[in-house]
Order: sequence, then structure tokens, then C-alpha cells
Amino acid sequence: MGIKTGENGVAEGKTYTLEVRGWYRLFRGAIGILLRILCHFEVHGLEYVPDQGPYLLVSNHLHWLDPPVLGVAFPHGGHVFAAEKWEHHWLLGPLLRSMGAIFVNRGEVDRKALRQALAVLEGGGVLGLAPEGTRSKTGAMQQGRSGAAYMAYRTGVKLLPIVATGQENVFPSLWRLRRARVLVVFGPAFEPPPVEGKASAAQVHAFAEEIMYRLAAILPPEYRGVYADVVDTRPDLVARYAAGGQSSLSTRS
Repeated sequence: MGIKTGENGVAEGKTYTLEVRGWYRLFRGAIGILLRILCHFEVHGLEYVPDQGPYLLVSNHLHWLDPPVLGVAFPHGGHVFAAEKWEHHWLLGPLLRSMGAIFVNRGEVDRKALRQALAVLEGGGVLGLAPEGTRSKTGAMQQGRSGAAYMAYRTGVKLLPIVATGQENVFPSLWRLRRARVLVVFGPAFEPPPVEGKASAAQVHAFAEEIMYRLAAILPPEYRGVYADVVDTRPDLVARYAAGGQSSLSTRS
């Protein structure tokens, strides 16, 4: 049986590696240089990044600069979910396409995008997505959605948390002739809890909340948004990440 490949290189039955290739290598190198010129760029926790897939790379979603910031920080190649509206953006469009982006039609169940995402994970690749589903309008975390939790249960892959802060300050700081501090932090990978048979809707929802609380525990308090209660609800996570040095320092002045 032949392998049907889409425009983004995603195909069922294909084996994926984490190698950085082609245009993406050039894009990432150029954007990395530009970021380090425009801001103080720091990456912590690279020791937690697995060298082999499959896994989900789950992040907060703060600003339109998230894709280039996270793409430069993540040392491997992979695929990402991206809103369809970014496909033709002058900067993000070429970058996302070079990353093998899976463009999603927002506001509907995009079964084609879901099939492509599952194909990446089942083929041993890495899939990056923001469980919030859309960029924050408040500068802090929004309610998470169930997509990442569903795919983790469906495929049995682990999840690697990554948070980025300070990117919202890059251009305002430049107007003041200052360079903002942009900080990216990886946390330890984790897996969905075991279930008998197919995970129920309640179990998927509970794990979706767990994913969001893990991201919130790494973030500084001012970025936690609707998950600010992580200190009371999951003090174990806050203490664990603080002890391991994963908790982000504030990038806001």
C-alpha cells in the first residue's frame, strides 16, 4: 500500500525522525540570530528534552511570537498545530510550513488535521501544540481544552511541557531602546495516568486540567491566569518544579 503524503509532509504509515532539515534549519538559524539581537534570550531545562519521539510538546500561548521563540528553543525537528489564519502570514507562514505545520480550521472539528496529528505521533515524531487552543487575550493562561489529553490517551505518548515568557515585551521594550528578557523553560516529561480500555470523557477532562496545572506550576504567578490556584490545588507541582529549578523567574518589570 502506498503512503499518501500531504503538503506538510505528514503521512499515515510514515516514520518520523527528530532531525532538523532543509528550510527549517535555515529559518531557525536566522530567527535565532534575530531573536538574540532583539532580546535577551534564555533557555533552561534542555536536559529534560528527549532525543527520540514520540511525544507531545505542550506549551502556553501568550503572543504571536510564540512559534519562533519555541522553535528556536526546541533543539529538534517536529510538527506543530497552527491556526489556519497564520498559513499566509508574511513571517509565520513560511516558518510554520518549514516546521511541517498542521493547519487547523478553528471553530469546527477538523478531522483531517486530527488524522495528520495522530500519524505524526504513531510514526514516532513530535507534535507541538498549545492546549489553550488560541492566543491569550489577557497575557495569562486561559482555560485549557481537551485536545492534547485526548491525543495522549489515544496514542499513549508522553508529554513534554515548555513555557515561554517575555515575548510580549520584545517590541514595546525596543521602542524604549531596551531589550526584553525572553525566557523559555522545559519541564520533565510526564505520561497520562493508566486507564482500563478507552479513556472516558471525564478522564480526558481531568488529564487536560493536569496538563494545564503543570504548565502553570512552571510559569511565574503573574502568567498563571485561570490556573493561579495551582499553589493551593497542586502545591506538590509548584514545590517539585521550584526544587528542580524549572519555575520561571518573572520577565515582567
